[in-house]
Amino acid sequence: MVQQLWNEEEAKKIESGLGELVYRSNLIGSDRAVCNWGGGNTSMKTKEVDFRGEEVDVMWVKGSGSDLATMGAKNFTALRLDDVRPLLDREEMSDEEMVSYLSHCMIDHSHPRASIETLLHAFLPFKHVDHTHPDAIISLCCAENGRELAEELFGNRYVWVPYIRPGFTLSKMIAEGVAANPHAELVLMEKHGLVVWGETAKESYDKTISVINEAEQFIAEKRADQTVFGGEKYSSLAKQTRESLLAKVMPIIRGAVTYEGTPMILTYDDSDATLEFVNSQDANTLSQVGAACPDHLVHTKRIPLYVEWSPSEDDVEGLIAAIKLGVMNYQKEYIAYFERNHNDGDQMFEPSPRVLLIPGIGMINTGKSLANANVSGALYTRAISVMRGTTALGSFVSLNEAESFAIEYWPLELYKLSLAPKEAEFSRKVAFVTGGAGGIGSETCRQFASLGAHVVLADLNLDGAEKVATEINETFGEGRAIALKMDVTNEEAIQAAFAEAARVFGGVDIIVNNAGLATSSAFDETTLKEWQLNMDVLGTGYFLVAREAFSQMKAQGTGGSMVFIGSKNSVYAGKNVSAYSAVKAMEAHLARCIAAEGGEFGIRVNTVLPDAVLQGSAIWDSAWREERAAAYGIKPEELDDHYKKRTTLGVHIFPTDIAEAILFFASSKAEKTTGCMLTVDGGVPAAFTR
Repeated sequence: MVQQLWNEEEAKKIESGLGELVYRSNLIGSDRAVCNWGGGNTSMKTKEVDFRGEEVDVMWVKGSGSDLATMGAKNFTALRLDDVRPLLDREEMSDEEMVSYLSHCMIDHSHPRASIETLLHAFLPFKHVDHTHPDAIISLCCAENGRELAEELFGNRYVWVPYIRPGFTLSKMIAEGVAANPHAELVLMEKHGLVVWGETAKESYDKTISVINEAEQFIAEKRADQTVFGGEKYSSLAKQTRESLLAKVMPIIRGAVTYEGTPMILTYDDSDATLEFVNSQDANTLSQVGAACPDHLVHTKRIPLYVEWSPSEDDVEGLIAAIKLGVMNYQKEYIAYFERNHNDGDQMFEPSPRVLLIPGIGMINTGKSLANANVSGALYTRAISVMRGTTALGSFVSLNEAESFAIEYWPLELYKLSLAPKEAEFSRKVAFVTGGAGGIGSETCRQFASLGAHVVLADLNLDGAEKVATEINETFGEGRAIALKMDVTNEEAIQAAFAEAARVFGGVDIIVNNAGLATSSAFDETTLKEWQLNMDVLGTGYFLVAREAFSQMKAQGTGGSMVFIGSKNSVYAGKNVSAYSAVKAMEAHLARCIAAEGGEFGIRVNTVLPDAVLQGSAIWDSAWREERAAAYGIKPEELDDHYKKRTTLGVHIFPTDIAEAILFFASSKAEKTTGCMLTVDGGVPAAFTR
C-alpha cells in the first residue's frame, strides 16, 4: 500500500497558492509507485494579476520536461483560462497547433512550455487536478479485461477512456466523459494512468492515494495464492558470484551496445523484485509484450532484451556469447521496427537495448549517462511491478507497435529530451585516474567531469579522493564520480578497482596513470630500498594499471586512451634523482610499447611530461622539497622562484596546465595521435626532446 505523506504542520508553513501545488506535486513524485520519473502532471486554478494589473483566471500546470519529485515554482507555467477554455468547443486540433496556441496563453513567456497534457487539466472544471501513473492503477488499465475489473472495483465512480495518445482529443474525451457521469470521482486511462481532482490541494492528493490503495487491495485479493510470474524457472546466483560475473560481462555489454561509435554508461539492478521477475517462468514472454506505460517508452524502448542463458558461474563464455548474439539481433530488429513505422524527418535513436534482463544475475540498464541509465532501470522496475499486478488480474496487454512508435518518436516527447544539456567532449566516457586525490589528479578529474565524463578517482588516500568525488557530484550531478582506495603496487587491488569501475559504469574509456612519489639521493647514496620503491610505484604500478585497463578496453572493443604522467626527468638526467629519473624514462618507453600493441584495438597511449608542479602536490609537501632544494644549494622556500627562472617562458606550472594536456590527449582532437610525448614545463632547454 502506498503511504499518505501529507504533513499538516508542514503544509501550514507553505504559502497558499503555487506553494501548495509545489508541495503536493513533490509528495506525489516522491513515491515512484505513484508517479513515474519525469511523468505525470499536476495543476491548480486560481486568480492572478496580469501585466495590466487586472485580475484574471489562471491555471498553473507542470512545465514540460520536469519531474514532480524535485520541481519547484519555476517549473510551473501559468495560462489564462479565458483563452484556453474555448478550445473545448473545437472538434479537432493538431499537436503543433495546440503547442503554438498555448504559447500565446501564457501570462509570462519566461515560464517553461506547458505540459503535453495541459488541456486535460484545463477542460476539467475542478480547482486541483492530478494525473499520475500508479503501478496498481496501470496494472488494472493494462489488464485485458481491465474495464470489467474497473466496474467491479469502482462501480459508477469512474470514467474509462480507451487508449489514445495524449493531446487535444484525449483531453476532450476525458472532459466529456466526466461531464456525462455525475458520480465520477476518477478517470482511468487505458494502458496509461489515473486522473483525480479536488477543491483543495489536500483533497486532490488524498483522492490520489485512496484510489491507488483501493486498487492495491483489489489486486491483493485477486492474487490470493496465485504463483507470481508462473513461478521460478531459474535460481539466482550467489551475490558474490553475480558481482564477479558482472565485472566480466559489463564491458562486453558496453561494447556490444555501442552503435556507430556512440558508447553508453551502464548500471545494474539485482534487487529481490528484479530477480524474482528475470528468474521466472513467464519473464521471457511477458517482457516482450510491450511497455507498461507510454511514459516509459522514450527511456526503456518498447521491449527489453531478454538474454537466453541458463545461470551458471562456470559458463561465462556462454553468457558472453548469448549477450553478443542477443544485442546483435535486438539491433537488427529495432532497425526493422524503425523502418516499418518512421515518418519523414524521424531520426533513429541508437538501436541498442536500454534494458537487458539476465536470468540469475538481474537487470542491466544503458544510457548516455549514469543518471539516464538509472532512469531506464527505475522505469523498468515500475514495469515489473505493473506486470506483477496485471497478471494477478488476467493477461497483460500493451500498446501495439504503431502506438508505441508514435509515442517513442512523438515530437512532444522528444522536446523533453531536447531540454537536457548538450553532450560535451567526454559525455558517455569513463575516465579512471590514479592519484586522483592529488593536485594533478583532482584537477584532471574536475576537468573531465566538466566536459561530461564520469570519473573514477583511485588513490591510497581514500578520504582525499572521496572529498574530491563529493565535490564533483555536487557540482555535476549525483553518480558522476566514485572514489576507490587503490595501491598501484598491489595487483589484486588494481583488479578489484577495475572490476568495480565495470560494475558501476560498465567499463573504462580513459585511464590516467598519475599516481606517484619522488625521492632524491646522490647515486652512490641511493639504497636498494629507495630504488625498489621508485620502481614499484612508478614502474610496476604503471605497468599493472595499464595492463588491467588494456584488458578491459580490449573486452569492450571500443578503443580507448591512456595518458601516462611522466616528467621532465623522463628525458633529462636530473641531479641526485637517478632512481626517479630512470623509472620515469622507463614509463615513457612503456607507454610507447603499449601504443605499438594497442593500435590494432584502437587504444592510444601518450605521455605528458610536467615539471615542478608544486601546487596541491603531496610529493612537494614531503621531504622531496627539502631534497631538491639541497641538490640545487638553495632554501626550500626558494624552489618556486628557482623553477620559474629556469624556464624559457618564465612561468610557474600548475595542475590545471597538466590537466589540459591530459584532456587534449584523451580527446577527439588527438584521435590520430599515439606514442607521443608532450612537455608542459615552461620550456626547460635541457629537457627539450631530441
